Amino acid sequence: MNRAFTAAIASATALGLSACALLSSPDPVQLYRFGANLDLQSEGLARAGTRPVALRRVQFPRATSGERILAVTGDQAAYLAGARWVSPADVLFTDALENSFSVRSRQVRLIGRNELTPADLMLELDVRQFEARYDGGQGAAPTVHMVVHARMLQYPERVIAEERTFATTVPAADNRVSAIVAAYSAGTDQITDQIVQWSDTVAARPQVPAR
Repeated sequence: MNRAFTAAIASATALGLSACALLSSPDPVQLYRFGANLDLQSEGLARAGTRPVALRRVQFPRATSGERILAVTGDQAAYLAGARWVSPADVLFTDALENSFSVRSRQVRLIGRNELTPADLMLELDVRQFEARYDGGQGAAPTVHMVVHARMLQYPERVIAEERTFATTVPAADNRVSAIVAAYSAGTDQITDQIVQWSDTVAARPQVPAR
């Protein structure tokens, strides 16, 4: 058999095994969570918001909405082996967002999907990036990137009252899963705080003008 062909087959087999090892999750899988930095008891609840704002279901990219942790190197992407979120990422992010409003908001009472309280504003969030990027070369710690596009909708007109894109980057302290998870937690805390402050500004207006 031709040596080059044999080498190519061996290389392809090794690459396939390497990819399987990266994407598969050994048993047991270590579970992690993010967005648990806010302590509702120690920080105290914010004053009750004066304006109800309904929250639509937070939209996530398909690749990052579930329980696997996405890592990106250049134009290649893979999931961290042996590590999963304890719940789908979109659920953890929504929980963190609701906690941030409970602790920090001074103007908004966030209305969840299961509540029947009427609201003339609706918050719509589209998470466009939620990933760890390896931009520093082999062995370097990754940086967590988050981008969220927010729209505040005016009801009953259903027009966009205001919209804004939020972004944050948090370098992991080390190239270990625990350090990467800590960066996810810090990034979630930063970006949800930005969303709360912006929402408070919009909700504080006597009447949000339609556009």
